[in-house]
Amino acid sequence: MTHTTEGCLRVGQLAPDFTATAVCDQEFKTIKLSDYRGKYVVLFFYPLDFTFVCPTEIIAFSERYEEFSSLNTEILSVSVDSEFAHLAWVQTDRKSGGLGDIAYPLVSDLKKEISSAYNVLDPEAGIALRGLFLIDQDGMIQHATINNLAFGRNVDETLRVLQAVQHVQSHPDEVCPAGWTPGAQTMVPDPEKSKEYFASV
Repeated sequence: MTHTTEGCLRVGQLAPDFTATAVCDQEFKTIKLSDYRGKYVVLFFYPLDFTFVCPTEIIAFSERYEEFSSLNTEILSVSVDSEFAHLAWVQTDRKSGGLGDIAYPLVSDLKKEISSAYNVLDPEAGIALRGLFLIDQDGMIQHATINNLAFGRNVDETLRVLQAVQHVQSHPDEVCPAGWTPGAQTMVPDPEKSKEYFASV
């Protein structure tokens, strides 16, 4: 499987806007990304409904939804399936490979326009790779990762990076060192002032 990086989005760029149909609380709803301005957004893509790794990720994010919501953050998941497939998956019991109720919208990208705009569409398979984007309150991409199809993502790490993004945006004179978590020491990006951090580790 190949994946082109031509025209790749970069962090610091405006996230491509989109309007699409989503399943939310077992109903069809029109979702527009720009309607979430003023909130942070975790936007993640997954390959297909009724598969294997995908439900583990979707359910894992749903079970932690309140933690993200408490940080003024919405979660949106996207695949190339139709809204009807999304609805059928939500209405299927988890013990049978379904999702059950999910706390956030499942967005339909049947025309593959959103996956293409975010450069996560695998052109050979015709499905999205496991792309994840953290979008800030102004609609700017602050973090992006892409996993290949066979392995899932880590909700804890997504939450940690989100908290780091929010910290540096609210403390513009600080930066977060490797593995930073809330409450840990930050660093001042200055040749002299940074020594205070390095002297403490």
